[in-house]
Amino acid sequence: MLGQAVGESLQLPYINLSVSSPTKKEVLAIPETLAKEFRFVAFHIEPKKNLVKVATDSPKKKGLTYALQSAFPNMKIILYYALPADIDSAFVFYRRALTTSFAKILENNRRFAPEIITVIIEDAVLYRASYIHFEPQEEETIIRFRVDGVLQEAGRIQKEYYSNVVNRLKVQAHLRIDEHSRAQDGAIRMEVSNGQHVDLRLSLVPTLDGEKIVIRVLSEYVLEFTLAELGLSTAASRAVQSAIEKPFGMVLVVGPTGSGKTTTLYTLLRMLNNPEVNLTTIEDPVEYKIKGINQIQVNNATNLTFAAGLRSIVRQDPDVILVGEIRDEETAEIAVNAALTGHMMLSTFHANDSATAIPRLIEMGVEPFLLASTLEILVAQRLIRKLCEVCRVSNKKSAKELNALLTKGAQVKLPALTVYEGKGCDNCNGSGYKGRIAVYEFIEVSSELEQLILEEPSASQIWNLALKQGATTLFSDGIEKVKQGVTTIEEVLRVAPPK
Repeated sequence: MLGQAVGESLQLPYINLSVSSPTKKEVLAIPETLAKEFRFVAFHIEPKKNLVKVATDSPKKKGLTYALQSAFPNMKIILYYALPADIDSAFVFYRRALTTSFAKILENNRRFAPEIITVIIEDAVLYRASYIHFEPQEEETIIRFRVDGVLQEAGRIQKEYYSNVVNRLKVQAHLRIDEHSRAQDGAIRMEVSNGQHVDLRLSLVPTLDGEKIVIRVLSEYVLEFTLAELGLSTAASRAVQSAIEKPFGMVLVVGPTGSGKTTTLYTLLRMLNNPEVNLTTIEDPVEYKIKGINQIQVNNATNLTFAAGLRSIVRQDPDVILVGEIRDEETAEIAVNAALTGHMMLSTFHANDSATAIPRLIEMGVEPFLLASTLEILVAQRLIRKLCEVCRVSNKKSAKELNALLTKGAQVKLPALTVYEGKGCDNCNGSGYKGRIAVYEFIEVSSELEQLILEEPSASQIWNLALKQGATTLFSDGIEKVKQGVTTIEEVLRVAPPK
């Protein structure tokens, strides 16, 4: 276990804070500036015994002993090692609730007004939230925004007015307002005050305290990204640009749910979108409407599946086809054949990394010779949080300090680096992070790799060849972003640890 191994190397007992979670009172016993500077949290305080147990991920940090004595004078302090991600999770108690317009309105006027929903959406767009959660409790409903992958409280609505919010959203999403015991899904397209259009995907489920609503916010600002803004290096951008400009072939983006695959594909679509090209997509759901592109929504009720829709698209004289996701053998087979017969095919696929995608597609029944003939580039990605540029500070770390963070037996070694961290400020709401960026892993399909695919190789065989030809891992791309001051080493290890 990583934490256990690092603790032993530092001669400290290990504490898993995700299991032995500190309370808010325990965390706030240490001043925020002191805790974040020296990276420590209290997780067990016994005033009667004059004892406190403290966890840190930086036990060698100069001045830590003095800081501990300053926080807990005249107390016996037992020091433990904890993982950086667990320390960061505990720091969430320092985070202030988001300052929102709708919360101020509700404070001044406790009664419900229909306009409050629009204000909530506008606040979410302002913070670039990806989701809005309405969580009914016994006496009130908590509203939280997911900002940069982390949920943060944004405001509260009295329980007596929450039914009005639910009914208003149901009406706008064309859902049944008399149905309270079943899950319902819907969609709303809304124009906010700055003239921007926002697409909302609603999911309602019944809970013991009322209907919980989660809204996915699909704001048009994501359509303005360039490849560099997504996080692609200059070399990677050139490789992708070269691949999508070919008259036929397949570009496959892989990764788990919520890793930004669709945003990457939409950026590529926007680059290809011109009057001379016929672009058609089939998606479930259509996440963003783009002028000049023919977008088809999967509808299982009318048997418009990915496979059935793709068959029809091929007869629509397309130049570029986007398939939202390759989910089954039939869709995979049609997609590969379409790429072989003169179409550029863009799609996503669920796989842990780029090398794994090829064996999985072969297992689904796709002929190896078809894959070898059509695949142009495989892209794996994850989203990591970006450091706040206002409160970012640098800090030199030795090779020993950095390598102590790696898992035991990791195949990589890090040199001494100047790394960065966010101290927390009003700009980032005290988190030290603001915005997200992707880390990427690319495999360009060379003639040697085409030959290997014909032999139905394992993922490790594919990756070993790709490494020889210059491929880089998600971790190594993340380390480059650490060197540039874009993110932290802890964030890279959390999202994309070394293979």
